[in-house]
Amino acid sequence: MSSTGGRSGGHDDAALDEIELAGELMIAATASSGDRLPTERIDEVLLDRAEPGPVDREAGG
Repeated sequence: MSSTGGRSGGHDDAALDEIELAGELMIAATASSGDRLPTERIDEVLLDRAEPGPVDREAGG
């Protein structure tokens, strides 16, 4: 958890989302048996995330 509390800055949220996506891709790559993560698997990881709705984004607290 951030020491600055509940921020409402869009840039912070976007950065956290990118970090989370990168982490999910790293986990998928580690679990992959090949040298490279197949494009289909990357799509699965990236597209399998539920998009937050307008209510979820505004609740943010």
